[in-house]
Amino acid sequence: MSTATLERAKVTAWLQDYGVYLAVVVLLLFNVVFTENFLSAANFRTQLVQAAPVCIVALGMALVIGTEGIDLSVGSVMSIAAALIPLYLGAGPMKAIIVAVLAGIVSGLFSGYLVAYLGIQPIIATLALLVGGRGLALVIAHGQLVQLHNRDFLQLGTGDVLGVPVMVVVAGVLSVLAGLVVQRTTFGRHLVAVGGNRAASSLAGLPVKRVLVGVYVISGALAAVAGVLATSRLGASDPNDLGLLMELSAITAVVVGGTPLTGGRIRVLGTVFGALLMQLVHATLIKHNLPDSTAQMVQAAIIVVAVYVARERSSR
Repeated sequence: MSTATLERAKVTAWLQDYGVYLAVVVLLLFNVVFTENFLSAANFRTQLVQAAPVCIVALGMALVIGTEGIDLSVGSVMSIAAALIPLYLGAGPMKAIIVAVLAGIVSGLFSGYLVAYLGIQPIIATLALLVGGRGLALVIAHGQLVQLHNRDFLQLGTGDVLGVPVMVVVAGVLSVLAGLVVQRTTFGRHLVAVGGNRAASSLAGLPVKRVLVGVYVISGALAAVAGVLATSRLGASDPNDLGLLMELSAITAVVVGGTPLTGGRIRVLGTVFGALLMQLVHATLIKHNLPDSTAQMVQAAIIVVAVYVARERSSR
């Protein structure tokens, strides 16, 4: 292997490991210089709050992708959670939240069973729930937006903990827990092993099917949590629009954060920064009067670059 090839391989590896952090820093510096009022506390609060649901969903997506899978159902699970909240909010916010998260867990069990026990490809298994789940949510809600007025529930979307928005606190806590699961638990080690080589993991006696079901359950539960928080912030249950294209945003955050689509590796911190990066990209373009369609095209370009870098590294 030539010196030039070795150097290229080193640069590719560095970009996959640290590129997302560099991109966030560069974008922050750009906005500090060229974006008016970017350094205001209100703006930072807004950016973090808007990134929080994507971050939460992306954490579950990272675990699924770590097993060489994919979960296209997360947006629909958010929609189901939103549709259920008004039905149980009269019994108290906690009961409504528990029911919504249980719905996410059941959705994850359904997808995980199809993948682990019936051998259906993850993209097909979760595509079924992507389509059917939002339809179910619309049936539950009778296709209508419902305004919410429970103050305790609305505090989840608008309240603070020591000056930090509740949504950001929840996203931060879940990020730490996800990191601990991946790095410090037997389940996390099994997860990485299954993603690296499922056949070898099975021959080694690892609980492959349980691991696969587990990651989809976690992904469903986290999507439901994100749906609860987004509904609280909106102040209304809107299963028509809530969670639309969330699966693409989550996959983007995971891939940009350095987790390969081929499985066997999970970068939790990179995923968090990936969610922040995509939010900053979108906000920067909007603040400079570029249309939302441009932000979507830039997002697509970032995905292509991230996947190319990951492919270059894995081919060596």
